[in-house]
Amino acid sequence: MSNFLSFIILLIAGWINRLQVAQIEYLKEEVRVLREHIPEGRIKFTDAQRRRLATKAKAVGRKGLKDLSGLATPDTLLRWFQRLVAKKYDGSAKRGLGRPRLRDRIADLVLKMAEENLSWGYTRIRDALHNLGITTDRNTVKRILNDHGIEPAPERKRKMPWSTFIAAQLDALAAMDFFNVEVLTFTGIIRYHVLFAIHLKTREVQIVGIKSNPSEEWMKQMARNLTDCYDSFLKDMHYVIMDRDPLYTPCFRKMLGDTGTKPLRLPRRSPDSVCERFVLSIKSECLDKIIPLGERHLRKAIKEFIVHYHAERNHQGLDSVIIHPDEHVGVGEGTIKTRSRLGGLLNYYYREAA
Repeated sequence: MSNFLSFIILLIAGWINRLQVAQIEYLKEEVRVLREHIPEGRIKFTDAQRRRLATKAKAVGRKGLKDLSGLATPDTLLRWFQRLVAKKYDGSAKRGLGRPRLRDRIADLVLKMAEENLSWGYTRIRDALHNLGITTDRNTVKRILNDHGIEPAPERKRKMPWSTFIAAQLDALAAMDFFNVEVLTFTGIIRYHVLFAIHLKTREVQIVGIKSNPSEEWMKQMARNLTDCYDSFLKDMHYVIMDRDPLYTPCFRKMLGDTGTKPLRLPRRSPDSVCERFVLSIKSECLDKIIPLGERHLRKAIKEFIVHYHAERNHQGLDSVIIHPDEHVGVGEGTIKTRSRLGGLLNYYYREAA
């Protein structure tokens, strides 16, 4: 069970398996060697091979393909994909009046079922079509998938997208981490530790505590704050990911576990990418651009950023939407207004509601 939990941690945290990297580098070098043995550096591809390579190449993109030494150049692969798209939507030979032909709609439905259900084979897709009143045979399903470069079910189900796997886990997962801030005080520069927690699905963040010299007693209080049965950040979380910082003492972890939130400790030197992105955001957009003058100033700056982070900032990890958009902000033709925080360091542009 512990190995399985560790596996989840590595996926969620974005940890890159070093063995996989080594395997990829080996395969790239193997392709280079094979190309050296091809007469005149050319190889003839079948139409099916072109379709499969073109489909995979589109997902990698031109920039990614430039880093690979493949059997075909990036321009060739992308050109094949463009032809594949053009062929799919070329209706010149069958253009007519009315709705699209039934055969085209069936093909689109077959592709949709195959992409959304990685374990479904030709027979399973055929049966699902029958449930919709569409009669077709197994070989037709096979031909449609082959024409679009989609592998059979045994190949697809071994390649579950990370997005699909992670999406099934996010509701019950949170993460926590520390970041440090140097604060200028009357007694000199003092380092403050900021403990925060983040919900992996919604990207909501709570600043749990700010302390210059965190102790075990302080951490116990943070655990109580995080697990309050009425209004706590971890109330509905089954797991919370954390690194191996010694401040996460056995007592702290036990207090979390006793309330139903099991701590999952990351392997050593493995990053927690979601937490790291938040730290990069708050530092690059706010804390690195000010000199905190005492703890009070630091707390105000962090508080303002958190409000901006939740209600005024678009998040690429959420398809560029705002976590908690202001329902009273207008759209359309209203006058454009600016809401500034920290003296104009953080700005939000919106239309005045009618």
